[in-house]
This record gives sequence, structure tokens and C-alpha cells, in this order.
Amino acid sequence: MHEAPVIALAGIRVDLSIVLMLVVTCTIVFVIAKLATRNLSVENPGKLQNFMEWVVEFVQNMISSTMDWKKGKPFLSLAMTMIMFIFVANLLGLPFGVVTEYHDPADAKIFGHEITTVTDKLHEEQAAHPEETAEAEVAWWKSPTADVSVTMGLALLVFLLSHGLGLVKNTKNYLKHYFEPYPIFFPINLIETLSKFVTHGIRLFANIFAGEVLIGTIMTLAKAGVVGMIFSIPLMMAWQGFSLFIGAIQAFVFVILMMVYISQTLQTHDEEHH
Repeated sequence: MHEAPVIALAGIRVDLSIVLMLVVTCTIVFVIAKLATRNLSVENPGKLQNFMEWVVEFVQNMISSTMDWKKGKPFLSLAMTMIMFIFVANLLGLPFGVVTEYHDPADAKIFGHEITTVTDKLHEEQAAHPEETAEAEVAWWKSPTADVSVTMGLALLVFLLSHGLGLVKNTKNYLKHYFEPYPIFFPINLIETLSKFVTHGIRLFANIFAGEVLIGTIMTLAKAGVVGMIFSIPLMMAWQGFSLFIGAIQAFVFVILMMVYISQTLQTHDEEHH
């Protein structure tokens, strides 16, 4: 398993690969949005404009399926940004990977900072097998959503937004639902709310991480010799296509759940019985 390039900054552990991939993801999403809106035309729209119009319509239908459009319209930009960001992030680890090898702890530095995960790994290897050359491989290019801290961060953003809106815009109904149908159900309703937050982030992470682990396994098979390489090529092609589908589905699931959670916190008593 490849190590993550973690350094310590002011006592905080920073994964440089995640920082890099988040910057790359944001850049790609920004460029796509910029290109799609650069030369807007009603009479002769370009292919990218047509595609983005389809995405907007698709997201509008997603929102409309969870709440009244008048209430959900302000969340269109949020949903568009989130689905594009997650979709791009899910696919970044598919085309290729960037891996570096380290054998000497003294070389495991970047920007003058020690890559702690590498030095720890090398020291462990040297202690366990002093007669062998220690080796640590670091993965720099991967899907950021294959890291639990990223997906849980996205889930936390949705959690704070949805419950903050409920407290501010629908205070009475929002607080009341924790004690329904009877006050004794308050602990159960609270656990349910927290479980939604946890599963929202873990679901995305587990699916993307599992895909990247399988890609790593196929790549290991390719290094096993000529036979392994022959078998790995069709396996990789098939999994790449399937991963594209999974990346799109997981982006959709995350955003539709986000809109459902927002809708639930804004739901009034009259809407529940409509």
C-alpha cells in the first residue's frame, strides 16, 4: 500500500497529495465552468454549452424531486458546484498515478519539511529487516474523495448548512421534530441525525477508495510478468469504464442526499401532511 506524503506544519499533519488534488479538482471545475459560459449563444450554442445546459436541467430536476422549486432554487448553484466537484474528484485517480520511491529517511523531505509517513515507514522496515534495503512508495496523484477526511469534510459542510438553515429559517418545526412522535424518542432522533452525517461521508469514501485499491491490485498484477501484464490490460480497461459509471453515480447520490437533508430541515408541519 502506498504511503501518503504527510508533513507537519505548526503541529498539524498535512497530506500534501490531498492538498494538491483538491487544487487540481477546483481548477478543472473552474476551467470547465469558464469555458462553458465564455461564448454563450441562444441561436448557435456550442457542444460544451449544450452539455452544461443539460447538467443544469438535470440538477434542477434533482432539486425539484426533493422540495418545491421556489424553495429549492437558491440551492441550484450549490448543487451544481458540488456535483461537478465530486464527479471530477472521483475520476482523477483513474487515468494514471504518480508514485515516488524513497530508500533513505534523509531524502524524505519536501520544501524543507520531513515527510513523516515515509521516515516512519523506512525506520520500521530497517528495524524489522536490517539486512535488506528499506523502501517506501508515496502516492501523489489520486482521487481526493478516496480520502476519508475529504468526504467527511464535504459531509460536515452539508450537515452544518442543512441544520443551520433549519434552526434559522424553520426553528419551531426543526426543533419539534426531534421530540416526535413522543419526547422519549429524542435520543433516537438525535442518533439518526448523526448517523446520516457519518454515512453521507463514509459512503462516498468507501466506494471511491475501493475502486482505487482494485486499480492498485491490477497494477501489481501487471508487474508480475508477461502473463500478468496480458491479463491486467483487459481488467484495467473494464474497471476504468465501470469506475467512470461509479464516479457519476456516487456524485449523484451525494448531491441528492444533500438536497433531501436540506429539504427535511426546511419542511413545515403543513408540508408533512400535504
